[in-house]
Amino acid sequence: MPVLIAVSPAEAEIEVRRSRFLAKAHPVDTEADAQAWLKAHADRSATHNCWAFRIGDLHRCFDDGEPGGTAGRPILAAIEHANMQQVAVLVIRHFGGIKLGTGGLARAYGAAAAECLQRVECIERVPMTSVTLQIPFHATSAVYQLLPVHQATPTDETYLDDGLTMTVALPQQQRDVFCQQLTDTTRGAVTIVKAPLK
Repeated sequence: MPVLIAVSPAEAEIEVRRSRFLAKAHPVDTEADAQAWLKAHADRSATHNCWAFRIGDLHRCFDDGEPGGTAGRPILAAIEHANMQQVAVLVIRHFGGIKLGTGGLARAYGAAAAECLQRVECIERVPMTSVTLQIPFHATSAVYQLLPVHQATPTDETYLDDGLTMTVALPQQQRDVFCQQLTDTTRGAVTIVKAPLK
């Protein structure tokens, strides 16, 4: 499944029982970028400035005084549900005088974040992986024929006395099918070393 990479900022505001939830999203490349943007855009006059960000495998969230798990975690869940990365989301709450309870808070923060994320422009990135192959000379032509079928691209080739070692990059979702077809086509002549999936 392609990952969506945020490339534009966005805003959305919802009102829940007189409390206003203003959500802001922004593309970020590093944790330092995220923290700097969150600090610059927090509203010190607001009741709470809650946030979450996701950058690759790194994710953080913050409740800013709301009951534990009722703000940052729902914002992060909205990011994960959108399958989005390289994005920070800040939800600013102005208290309207009516308590929402933990369930109401979680729903409100999650809804504000989700509404905002729908407005973020994204690009798709297909998750990639690599496979290293030890190929005897008699099997090289079969390997080269299979590469384009599975959108696999050689990134390194080393010729040996009895064949070659080749590392290929390919979409994660193609890896297992590629390896199985390679084994079937070459009758197990190719040794396959799979890189761990991220």
